Amino acid sequence: MRFAKAHGLGNDFVLVGWEHCPGEAAPWARRLCDRHLGIGGDGVLVFAVDEGRLRMRLLNADGSDGDVSGNGVRCLAAYAVEKGWVASDHVVETPVGPRAVTVDAAGGSRFRVGTDLGPAILASAAIPVALDPPRERVVGYALEAAGQAVVITATSLGNPHCALFLDAPAEDDLVLSLGPALEHHPFFPRRTNVEFVTPLSRDRLRVRFWERGVGYTRASGTGAASAAVAAILNGRAERRVSVVCDGGTLEVEWPEGGTVCQTGEVELLFEGEWRIPR
Repeated sequence: MRFAKAHGLGNDFVLVGWEHCPGEAAPWARRLCDRHLGIGGDGVLVFAVDEGRLRMRLLNADGSDGDVSGNGVRCLAAYAVEKGWVASDHVVETPVGPRAVTVDAAGGSRFRVGTDLGPAILASAAIPVALDPPRERVVGYALEAAGQAVVITATSLGNPHCALFLDAPAEDDLVLSLGPALEHHPFFPRRTNVEFVTPLSRDRLRVRFWERGVGYTRASGTGAASAAVAAILNGRAERRVSVVCDGGTLEVEWPEGGTVCQTGEVELLFEGEWRIPR
């Protein structure tokens, strides 16, 4: 089985053609993502190319199906352009809808990719969160997790997110304790991604991530965008911000009444052959 490896700011993926994905995909994906017994990655991007359009399925490192990945979309888009399968401006079909991308060479095996991530989903029932009666927005909502009182803002970009605001960047202990507690909190019936957000200025955020089905990651595309949306909803940021992740910086813009757009680098690392039978 041929595969490729790519990353967006350290959020890394194994790229595999659709024809190689077995019917029982979860154990296969877990093995590929294992950093000691497999290729290693935060997820597997299963893809197909059809008349200039890319179709993808995301399998998280724990084998669960993901809805969408901002970094994953950018990695796959750059790989397909580098292979000559699609034009630099094209569309990636994800399980939650099409995502338009623009890919530009950035030197060597690096590419700078802009993505339209679609509208920010704010209604409680659509995120979803367990609120009765439902609300139009879930901003500044108090929860208890890991024995702590926290205040979160919940959003979605096709996958559920919650952001909490801190005066200083989150320490590892906090990410590793509060991240899984919030991911599996009953308030989030489909689990959630978690963003630990520290506003540095009106146009710059420092964010650390706990990803649903993965754990700690050095960056998250939809997480960075959701952190920006949450900061804007809370009046803590302008509508165009730089989001500083552990692995690098993503640019996010959410115009009034518009969709959420993001730009950042990816790097194509290597290709290889997986020799272990399914």
